[in-house]
Amino acid sequence: MYVIRSKFMEVLTSVLPITVMVLLLHFTLTPMEGPMIWRFLLGAVLIMVGLTLFLIGVDIGVTPLGDYTGTALAKSNKLWIVLMAGAVLGFFISIAEPGLLVLANQVDFVTSGQISANSILIIVSIGLAVMLALGFLRIFYNIPLYKVLMVLYILIFGLAIFTSKEFLAISFDASGATTGILAVPFILSLSVGISKLKKDSKASEKDSFGLVAIASTGAIIGVMILDLVKRTSSFSAELETATGFSYSVLGAFVSLVPDMVFESVIALSPLLVILLLLQKVVFKLQKRELRKMVNGFIYAFLGLVIFLIGVNGGFMDVGTTIGTKLALMENKGYIVVIGFILGVVTILAEPAVYVLTHQIEEVTSGYVKRIAVLVPLSLGVGAAVALSVVRILVPGIQLMHYLVPGYIISLGLMFIVPKLFVGIAFDAGGVATGPMTATFILAFVQGAANAFEGADLLVDGFGMIAMVAMAPIITLQLLGLVFQSKAKKKGAVKKNEVHK
Repeated sequence: MYVIRSKFMEVLTSVLPITVMVLLLHFTLTPMEGPMIWRFLLGAVLIMVGLTLFLIGVDIGVTPLGDYTGTALAKSNKLWIVLMAGAVLGFFISIAEPGLLVLANQVDFVTSGQISANSILIIVSIGLAVMLALGFLRIFYNIPLYKVLMVLYILIFGLAIFTSKEFLAISFDASGATTGILAVPFILSLSVGISKLKKDSKASEKDSFGLVAIASTGAIIGVMILDLVKRTSSFSAELETATGFSYSVLGAFVSLVPDMVFESVIALSPLLVILLLLQKVVFKLQKRELRKMVNGFIYAFLGLVIFLIGVNGGFMDVGTTIGTKLALMENKGYIVVIGFILGVVTILAEPAVYVLTHQIEEVTSGYVKRIAVLVPLSLGVGAAVALSVVRILVPGIQLMHYLVPGYIISLGLMFIVPKLFVGIAFDAGGVATGPMTATFILAFVQGAANAFEGADLLVDGFGMIAMVAMAPIITLQLLGLVFQSKAKKKGAVKKNEVHK
């Protein structure tokens, strides 16, 4: 019961701020129909229940699979086995990531099937799998992280020159969406085992940080390559809320059950099959431990079904409606300010951010306090959402006008920031883009893009997740510089005391 209660409290603090914001907007700036707001509230409850079950399932079923696999791969002491197994697991973990499922479905919905959900899921998962293997190679051969990231981002921005505007925004969004609440803990648990393969057998913190960052670049490269192969000349984009269910609160959810069950089976069954195969060949776990892990997969499955029903049954519709109504208001300042506040409250409530800030405080032996990370991080993400809204309101501003200078700063900082902070900062981009970013805020931005005359739904409606993922990279590297400066000053003080 304690585990269920603690996980539910984590999820509650994540979903509650958005729910309170929506109710405030409903009674002030953007009143909505009764059935729609009731669907939103029911959707919020389903999301909380679904995420709670899913996270419990990940903890007792999926993450141990990563731990056992990493240990087994280390014992095999064969690099080619490590790379193949890591790539296969990475592929199926990515397909099961809730944030990516939501994004892929939204791309399919907005483009009326011209860019199918399956094509996004498969190409992003292949990209992540390939780059995960590359990340393992980096750990094994002690290649500095900043060198690998520099090469990868030069490749990404080289491909960006030939990528259509529509796919450009989707590619960077996919990167943030795929490194979420399932992929990040699984990848980190794998990396601990992989680092044991090294000659010095030292699973250092530096090796754990950075693997998520490398893996996430695969999503960007994969979608860009999909565009080069597909080469569709024009896309038709449209966005509608589920008005057909305006007077049927429960109907909106019940009708989704078969599709969401099917999606969840497709997402999680390959991982369960891998567990059972490895149990037979490698793990040889006791029946009690195996039963516990299988139960974890059942929890994860039920949680994913309930989460997806909650998201699609009314939660995203309200986000779209609020974005639409605010974009149509005469005073455009409202939507920019609301966007900023949504970004701040979302990141403050994100459970993974709580874990990250504690981790940074521990790694720096208390030099960099949690609050010193949390405040600039939340302001950075708030600014990222607000800038995404500004991009919609000012047609001349393109996504690359933000990303190019942003990543030039990010990549430049790598050479002067303590190397540990480079890995932390780039991994934090995935941490920041949690379930609420990939659902409610994505819908909010798309509603604004769809309503504002002169904006392109497909070009301007995507790209927000990319902006949110970039903000922590800059923020935390700057914090690394502060930490370095503090450490130097402390060292200088100690040196003076010795001389005295």
